[in-house]
Amino acid sequence: MKKEKVVYKFCRYQGGKLQAKREIPYEIRLLARLILDELCFNWNKKRLEEDINDSIENGNREDFMKLSDEFKHFIWE
Repeated sequence: MKKEKVVYKFCRYQGGKLQAKREIPYEIRLLARLILDELCFNWNKKRLEEDINDSIENGNREDFMKLSDEFKHFIWE
């Protein structure tokens, strides 16, 4: 058998320019959003814990009470 050949023919497009959009699959967008949410959550929690520890070391009760109320949102699990 002879090998088949593929021939491509270039035809000019006579219309205006087209903008092609590349869609990102839903699963990838969701995964990226979840990862970013988790990173932000962990960073905010760590920063708040450091602020709470600093307020304990400095003996600042008002800051400690304020920060502990904010920290409650992170430990509702």
